[in-house]
Amino acid sequence: MGDVFRALADESRRALLDRLNQASGQTLRELCAGLDMTRQSVSKHLAVLEEAGLVTTVRRGREKLHYLNAAPISDIAERWISRYDRRRVDALADLKKALEATPMSRPAFVYTTYIRTTPEQLWQGLTDPAFTRQYWGLAFETDWRPGSAMTWRLDRGDTEIADPEQVVLEAEPFTRLSYSWHTFTAEWAKAYDIDDEYRAAAAAEPRSKVTFEIEPKGDQVKLTVTHEGGDTVLEGVSQGWPELVASLKSLLETGKPL
Repeated sequence: MGDVFRALADESRRALLDRLNQASGQTLRELCAGLDMTRQSVSKHLAVLEEAGLVTTVRRGREKLHYLNAAPISDIAERWISRYDRRRVDALADLKKALEATPMSRPAFVYTTYIRTTPEQLWQGLTDPAFTRQYWGLAFETDWRPGSAMTWRLDRGDTEIADPEQVVLEAEPFTRLSYSWHTFTAEWAKAYDIDDEYRAAAAAEPRSKVTFEIEPKGDQVKLTVTHEGGDTVLEGVSQGWPELVASLKSLLETGKPL
């Protein structure tokens, strides 16, 4: 937690986080606009925020997009600061909710966390039904080869989602995994009590995709989840992914999902 508090102690870095909270996914040039700081200073502050896990970056061609990351705020609110007075806890919890509930700017939702595990175990957590059923309540039926079809088998309602466009896009074991998102079927909506209006809006958008990037960091692994899609889908996953990844983290670190 020390890196997080050191990063937040600087007023200029807090100002950058405020700007990303208003509109995440900005380039360095966009963040520099209107600030009384040199480009070099902004770049250095962003490096400190990224090292603390408060900012996540994604490459889009020659540009580097910066996203606000709620994971460290979540860790502070839920695991450490609860020993202090309730007023501070409530204020931080409100900030955490605001960060997680605010949809990331397009074209993607990006979320980063650090898990005390190995790349091999994290890969297993993302692909092995013995793990995915525990924290996600579903199993993927596929051979995890690029281009292979994926069937989503949900424990809830014993529902199967199969579609030729549900495929594995990239699979570099222990490093990178990407696949197209599931089809928004009536059976899926019924299993999760999703209203017809949301299902229809999500189904009308181009199929989205999710990418997991795995990077060893000492005795931990950095996991970055990037979900690209339309407005309706991103609004839903921006609330779902933080909870799902937190449960995966708990499963790998303690043996029990949230």
